[in-house]
This record gives sequence, C-alpha cells and structure tokens, in this order.
Amino acid sequence: MKTIGIIPARFASSRFPGKPLVEIAGKTVIRRVYEQAQQARRLDEVIVATDDARIYEHVESFGGHAVMTAARHRSGTERCAEVAARLEAADAVVNIQGDEPFIAPEQIDLVAEPLARRDSVQISTLAKRIEKAEELYNPNVVKVVFNRRHSAMYFSRSTIPYLRDVPPGEWLAKAEYYKHIGLYGFRREVLLELAELPPSHYERWESLEQLRWLYEGFPIFVGLTDKETIGIDTPEDLARAMATIKPEK
Repeated sequence: MKTIGIIPARFASSRFPGKPLVEIAGKTVIRRVYEQAQQARRLDEVIVATDDARIYEHVESFGGHAVMTAARHRSGTERCAEVAARLEAADAVVNIQGDEPFIAPEQIDLVAEPLARRDSVQISTLAKRIEKAEELYNPNVVKVVFNRRHSAMYFSRSTIPYLRDVPPGEWLAKAEYYKHIGLYGFRREVLLELAELPPSHYERWESLEQLRWLYEGFPIFVGLTDKETIGIDTPEDLARAMATIKPEK
C-alpha cells in the first residue's frame, strides 16, 4: 500500500497568524512537522499542502516537497483531498496537523497501519486516555467514545460518558475517558468522497468535522497512544513548546 503523508498549512490564523513559519530553537514549526513525518516508517512520501507562497518557498528551501492549493478550502481535510486527487498512485493518505512540531513518528504509523492491515478500515485516528481533571472538563479537549471493535461512537467537547449518581469530581477515578488526537488516515477514494459532503448539524453544533463522517455512516477506527502531543494554537503555546527543548547546534 502506498501511503502519502500530507501536511495542510496556511498562513492565516485568527489566533496565531503566520505560525507555520515561526521558529522553535532554530527551525520553523512546519519544518519540524515535516521532519518528524519523514521518520514515520509507513509513509512513502511527505507533502506540505499550502495556499501561501511564503510557506511553499520555505518548504522547498530546506529540501521539502510542497504543493500549492486553492485558498477556498474550509478545512485541512479539503486541502488534503485536493492534493490526493492528483496522486492517482496513492492508496492512502495521512492528514498530519501542521501545528504539531513534535508529533511522534510512531503515532503517524499507528494511524497508517490499520489502513494497510484491515480492508474494513476506511478512516483511522488516535486517542489517548485522559489522566488530568482539567482536560476532562475542558471543551477544547475533544473526547471520544468507541466500541469494543475500536470504532468511534461519538466525539464531543462535552465530558463523555456522563456518570449518573457520581459527583463530577470523582468521574476520572470511576471511568475511562479518552481525548481525541487530531491525526487522520484515509483510504484515498474515501477522502475524496468526504471532501464533497455537506456539514451535518452535529458538526455545526460541536464544531467537529469528524461528526460529519459519522453522520454519513463512515466508520472511524480509533487506535490508542500513550504519547502526548503539543499543538501550537496560540503564542502562549509556542512559549511553552520553546521551553521544552534546547537549541540545536
């Protein structure tokens, strides 16, 4: 199976404009994502998909592979689909978030492997068990519940499952909760189909794109990871990320 890693990246951002080109210890965010993705065993190629010439030129300058896409896309999934439509030889695509400079290559492999090993898997993603109460009640931390076959049942910004007759302060000790890691693998033909679907009401209510796919009947396989991810959504996130590493020589 030929699997392509695509990193959608745009310059515009309401909370942190230009973050793909911001440096962390001598390397830009997008370069760090790209180099981490290159270490994944399951990827045959890594491509940055962008609508901004500055990002395109930067990626090409360090020897990476970038392609220009339309500016109209509403999501990274749509941007990935535009690129995937040109890659007729590809069997699967992994959508790698362009704002996670420390994404573990092993996590990318965990998303890609089910697509290669199981014909029934059309979409795959990751989840990590929640260990901190502040994550459990934080609406910015997306929660997921899945069945015994690891097929997603629902994603929500709310705390799910709700424990009846148990004080919320005890929920974490009484049940297992999982947060969603925003990394997706798709069979190419499925990705192209998903990009054409209209938003569902669940997606609009929760502002979660994956609910569109569940609503339309596409199963999502949920693999498990024990590794944390560090996303760069705000300048404050950048400051925390920079504090975790030393400059490279």
